[in-house]
Amino acid sequence: MTYFVYMLETQRGTIYTGITTDVQRRYKEHLEGLHKKGAKGAKYTNANKPVKLLYKKEYETKSEALKEEYRIKQLTRGQKLLMTKDTDPLPKITQEQLS
Repeated sequence: MTYFVYMLETQRGTIYTGITTDVQRRYKEHLEGLHKKGAKGAKYTNANKPVKLLYKKEYETKSEALKEEYRIKQLTRGQKLLMTKDTDPLPKITQEQLS
């Protein structure tokens, strides 16, 4: 199974980092406050809704993705923003795509 590490910009301008198997689905869950198995989405994004996908990178294993997520979470905001500049521009996920 393929896993993705992703970074979102929130309404407050902060950066949220997470992992998922489906970035578009997870983005929608963050917007709606949902998480798998009926639990609520990440507490942080329940209070700070995402406005933009900044970064995503694919990994072959969950272990690799979790290690990269941890590494990114140790970075400063500036370092995270530099990472987003090194990737191809990401299309903004629209409400239409989420429906």
